[in-house]
Amino acid sequence: MTNTATAGATTAPASGPRRRTKKTDPAPTGADRIPRPSQGWYRVPGTDIKLRRVTTILSQGFPKPQLVFWAANLTATDALATLPTLVAASLRPAEKEAAYDWLRKGHIRKKDERAEIGGAVHDVIKAHVLGQPIPESFLTDDEIAPFIDHFLRFVAEWEIEFEASEMVVGNLTDGWAGTLDYLFRSRRIAEALKVPPRTLFVGDTKTGGELDEKGVYPEAGAQMAAYRRAEVAWLRDGTQVPMPAVHDVGIVLHLRPEGYRPMPLKCGDDVYAAFRHVQEVAEFQRALSKSIVGEALALPEPVGDVAA
Repeated sequence: MTNTATAGATTAPASGPRRRTKKTDPAPTGADRIPRPSQGWYRVPGTDIKLRRVTTILSQGFPKPQLVFWAANLTATDALATLPTLVAASLRPAEKEAAYDWLRKGHIRKKDERAEIGGAVHDVIKAHVLGQPIPESFLTDDEIAPFIDHFLRFVAEWEIEFEASEMVVGNLTDGWAGTLDYLFRSRRIAEALKVPPRTLFVGDTKTGGELDEKGVYPEAGAQMAAYRRAEVAWLRDGTQVPMPAVHDVGIVLHLRPEGYRPMPLKCGDDVYAAFRHVQEVAEFQRALSKSIVGEALALPEPVGDVAA
């Protein structure tokens, strides 16, 4: 049964001023009870609880030196590929600034391209898990179709049984929340890891990098370690339930146009302890760091007479 709070007006005493009653929002029901990400936080509907977003924690607190070299290499590649255009623009003041701006934003363009493909792949996986048809536009897209083919191969060849997809989970004690890609069982993965066949795993999909070279990084293990240590999860109907127990090795599906690789990543309590340290660093960056550096000191004015 759904209870909805209603706002009403009370009649003021005849001898006194009329008082306004504060309107209350209806209590969230159904899927409206699921926390949604907003500006780095998840807000739990109907409460004052704010939980820091796991991906925000990792982006602010986890060192990523490889991104510096990636951005530098990408800028150099773009510069050499468009060298005549850049040289010509450098001689024309009206075009020089635009060329500079285009060159320095190459890594942003590349990230946006990857995000578009990654988002489409996640939509495909979500549709498959929920038993919904995969949109025809994805099946006929030359860039996305190979990812779909390899994902379906992964499901068939490793006998994947999905239990959840795009599920919001959170830890109210440690103050974070996130959306895991999926929970699944796989007899064949369990056999490869020498664990019971009905073991539940947390899974994630990565679509960047290069197969067998790069694209799966340690922070993915920290992310899955957080999801594994969630206290609660929200079902699609908005019901809050305890987070089910999952294995301390998660699986990252590295999906590329040329193939796929299921990559085991440690996500046990020791990795979670590292995540909690990263969370402290991210909190330092978000709040404390802004109040550490004070104004430059000036020499105080002398007090009283100065002896000759």
